[in-house]
Amino acid sequence: MIEIAVAKGDGIGPEIMEAVLSIFKAAEAPLQYHFVEMGKWVFDKGIGNGMTPEAKATIEKLGILFKGPMETPKGKGVKSINVTARKTWNTYANKRTFQTLHGVNTVFSKAGIPIDLTVVRENIEDTYGGIEHQLTEDVAISRRIITRPGSEQVIRYAFEMAKQKKARRVTCVHKANIMKITDGMFLNTFRKIAAEYPELNSDDIIVDDLCMKMVTRPESFDVLVLTNLQGDIVSDLCAGLVGGLGFAPSANIGDNICIFEAVHGTAPDIAGKNIANPTALLLSGIAMLHHLGLTETAAKIENALLYTLEQGIHTGDFGDKSTASLNTTEFASKIIENFGRQPKLGAKTAEPDQPVTVSVPELKENLLIHSKEPATKTLAGADFFIDSILQPDAIAAIAEKFSTKELPLINISNRGTQVWPTGSKYTVLVDSYTLRFEAPANGAITQQSIIDLYSSLATAFQITSVETLLELNGQKVYSLAQGQ
Repeated sequence: MIEIAVAKGDGIGPEIMEAVLSIFKAAEAPLQYHFVEMGKWVFDKGIGNGMTPEAKATIEKLGILFKGPMETPKGKGVKSINVTARKTWNTYANKRTFQTLHGVNTVFSKAGIPIDLTVVRENIEDTYGGIEHQLTEDVAISRRIITRPGSEQVIRYAFEMAKQKKARRVTCVHKANIMKITDGMFLNTFRKIAAEYPELNSDDIIVDDLCMKMVTRPESFDVLVLTNLQGDIVSDLCAGLVGGLGFAPSANIGDNICIFEAVHGTAPDIAGKNIANPTALLLSGIAMLHHLGLTETAAKIENALLYTLEQGIHTGDFGDKSTASLNTTEFASKIIENFGRQPKLGAKTAEPDQPVTVSVPELKENLLIHSKEPATKTLAGADFFIDSILQPDAIAAIAEKFSTKELPLINISNRGTQVWPTGSKYTVLVDSYTLRFEAPANGAITQQSIIDLYSSLATAFQITSVETLLELNGQKVYSLAQGQ
């Protein structure tokens, strides 16, 4: 028996989890469940991360978490339990598959256009770190963190997965035309790794272009790999192509711990009524069975699901409204009744089960991942963010008093647009400016120089944040202001 942790979730979570586990039991899946306490009611007990210490210990021992949808209390200053779980256990690759399901009618299925997409979304970084600050009364910022090692992890996973499934194309989706440093790092990492897989076609596309093409020619794409926020949005778009989030499985893959979950909401309005659609959670469970080497069991269940859908059997949220819908329990029972039957389209075949041994190493310290080829780093200056309602020229007149030969004032920007030494009177300002002090070409400075400048500027301005400017191997790795 393979031991896994199970969290039933909130809202409709317990009833759809019960339905899925009943299917697993009928299919004689060799699984032993350890139920753990996670979700909204754990938050309500005063546990800030949404999981009990016992739940955390169990998951870290077993390495597999199968979870229902979970709610994060609103307006209580707590983090999403879903994001917390993924980040805590470094499940760096979120894999979501989107396939045409016969019996689930969509615009594309009616047009005879088959969809078979896999989205691999980076799962740890980006704005999902939730690192936010309010700088002034009117200005809030969020840090967008993209790392080279994190990008390498998810992109390499995407290529290995694509190679295994015999994909025809791997596409990097990005916004590197605007976010040249963050998305640029992700794209450059993709190109470097793509060169190691010459047997796979690889290309890239800007995310807005992708979205337009996705709703017109989705069949032209195969495997997509994206940063976190863009991946979240695009994967929901893809779910809409195949019938909605009720048909969207999700696997969060890490080197030590993996999470399989339904990504739709908790649907509190129908919770307890036994009418929810368990398909997304079942598909996520099927992905978990494959991950555990239970391929024959997975195929048995998936074929029964596909056959059931082909017969027009449905819950109330989809299907032919002229035919009676089934409740959650009845729908699960129908799938069980259809074990051994083959769908006309998309039937799955598999080798006999070869259960894997899930082994989570006992770690004594955190793993630090970093580039194998460290660069030569040089401090080139600093951006000082200040709270002010003065005009740019007035700010410059004060700030220039603190300029030095080593660190002169180069420019002032507001919301990323240069307003001094040149700019436009039609640029609308807010109460947060960025003062850039930058060393002349080839002029290295020290941290103490920045600290001294901070002390001087603080006598005249309310400084809200500071960012150092860095050069790597002689190349500037910081953005210019618009119009600079």
